[in-house]
Amino acid sequence: MSRSPSFSVKTEVSPSVDSESLQRWVVAFCAIRFDLEQGQLVEECYPQGCLSHDEELEIAYSSFPDSVSQHKNRSSIHDCIFFFRIRRQLKKSLDEKDVTDSSNGSKFLYGYVFNRQRHDERLKRGGEQKSVVILSYSPYSSVFRPLLQIVGPLFFDIGKKALEHIAAYVSKWPAPVPGKVMDLPIGNATLKVNLPPAHSLPVESGVSFEEGASSVAPFVPNNQSVPHGLFHDSDLFGSFRGILLQLWLLWELLLIGEPMLIIAPTPPQCCEAVASLVSLVAPLLCSVDFRPYFTIHDLVFAHLNSIQEGEAFPPMILGVTNLFFLKALRNIRHIVSVGSPPPNLNRLALTTRSSTGRPEGLGLQQLSLKKFSPSSLLSAVRLRRDGPLCLMTEHKEAIWSAYSATTKPDTSILNRLIDAGVSPRVEESMSVVNNEILRRHFLELTTNFLAPFSPYFRTSTPSEGSSPYEDPSSLSPFNADEFLASLSARGPGKFILKRMRSNWLELYRRFLNGPNFMPWFQRRRAVAEQEQDRLWKQARMKNDIQHLISRLSELEIVDSFNVIERLLLREIQLQQSGKGGVDSMATCQKLKGDLQAVFNVLSKDMQQLMLSNPERASLLQGSPESTKLPGHPFIQVAVVSSTSPR
Repeated sequence: MSRSPSFSVKTEVSPSVDSESLQRWVVAFCAIRFDLEQGQLVEECYPQGCLSHDEELEIAYSSFPDSVSQHKNRSSIHDCIFFFRIRRQLKKSLDEKDVTDSSNGSKFLYGYVFNRQRHDERLKRGGEQKSVVILSYSPYSSVFRPLLQIVGPLFFDIGKKALEHIAAYVSKWPAPVPGKVMDLPIGNATLKVNLPPAHSLPVESGVSFEEGASSVAPFVPNNQSVPHGLFHDSDLFGSFRGILLQLWLLWELLLIGEPMLIIAPTPPQCCEAVASLVSLVAPLLCSVDFRPYFTIHDLVFAHLNSIQEGEAFPPMILGVTNLFFLKALRNIRHIVSVGSPPPNLNRLALTTRSSTGRPEGLGLQQLSLKKFSPSSLLSAVRLRRDGPLCLMTEHKEAIWSAYSATTKPDTSILNRLIDAGVSPRVEESMSVVNNEILRRHFLELTTNFLAPFSPYFRTSTPSEGSSPYEDPSSLSPFNADEFLASLSARGPGKFILKRMRSNWLELYRRFLNGPNFMPWFQRRRAVAEQEQDRLWKQARMKNDIQHLISRLSELEIVDSFNVIERLLLREIQLQQSGKGGVDSMATCQKLKGDLQAVFNVLSKDMQQLMLSNPERASLLQGSPESTKLPGHPFIQVAVVSSTSPR
């Protein structure tokens, strides 16, 4: 969405901000100035006091382009949008709501930046720089990019009041619903956005497995407007249009968690390429540490710079514009150069995708799919011989990697892409079409690659005529060696065999040992277990207890009583802890009614034995009774009296 020129706020009205509601979307709004003498300074931060001095400093350093990536033209104003990702240490003193601590007490913070460079010969060094930054724990680029297009220019019009008023609007938004389309009002405008699905969000985001249960279907949906992973709005085609033939190599490298250095001339191109790369493995949960715009001021740089030759580099994707990283991070085995230096325009149009600095005039003819020439082969050999340090003299789109890909490029997909560089508007619409073609292909490729793991997520339901009051069978246990042996015997399926070379099993082995497999597998496993629990609970709700009792032996009836009692106590516990769900009360009523019905057919001696337990006796009362578990508050559980035999 483009910025609405008619957007306005009533500055004379004091905005009302609900801080707790604001935290669901935004941590803070910042305005940062580049001071020639003092460096980067945070001029405004709203809400005040939510960031420490060290955090302000780190955010400020990440909110400006490196000097080598700035535009060389002397246009009066240049605006650009990009984003960064840094790790924030969580502190109790911050008093933040809904923050889920990760194992090391930290969480990733996303900074969405609107940067303005204003050239004025009357100022020192001929100009000034300022950035407006939205900080959030959520990778919702589809929300914060268009929001920046409003709050950025508005800040430069009316100052810090813009931050307060926009914060007031955001605090009135409903809570984010992953995987859904949401209408978010902002002044006289409305942002219509698709949020990424829950299964693609990092575990640290606080999204429950239950929320992700509806988004992990083992098939490729037809509706491509529905997002299937992070950064579904990124310009995949525009970011890699000069090296499209290498997308399958990049997909593999990200799949197995290999470290990559992404180099681009500007921060917008840089972060767009990293976001597009992360989106390439949807619907897989990407657990690789990705930094869309990485600078030497990031706290992790000192550690990365100290890695000795021969030591393993951590699984990271680093997006950079400073060529210094080519020498500082020599241990990264895969280097990708994308984008092109910005043209000399008076002012770049600020739209969702034009802000990415997409290369112009680079068509599919560069892929050399339709014709071959000795000069193109010679250029490729020279490029590999010179290595990535050749970027120090001239920027080129290329990949340097010794990795031999298992997946074969699908030239039929590339031949379907439309090359249109006639005008920005036509190119924009064609890029949307090309992105859908590419994204659907890689979505299908990833889904089929993950298909052999489906048996480990297969749920069971009570068979017809059997009792739902028994423990369901556990999901199939997973053993990596057994899985690979079984996969070697049966194969991964026709789709994968057709598109991969004979060493496809090695790719699965690398995937199992990489950083992406276990977090994805554990989340899918938890979702499957919750789904199985839901199906069995549903069967119990529909079960006719009287009909079931008539077919059971006395011993089976006693066993059923014990199981129903255990299920009821568990449901009451969930309800008391606030995790029971909307149907928890109905479930308790049904279980208590079934427990009473089973109790009524027991022998008198067995009934007296059962009633000797006070807690059990309270469950068997014939009228609404306050049931209390040790260490929990009272809770009302009503009885369905119609279940008792007459």
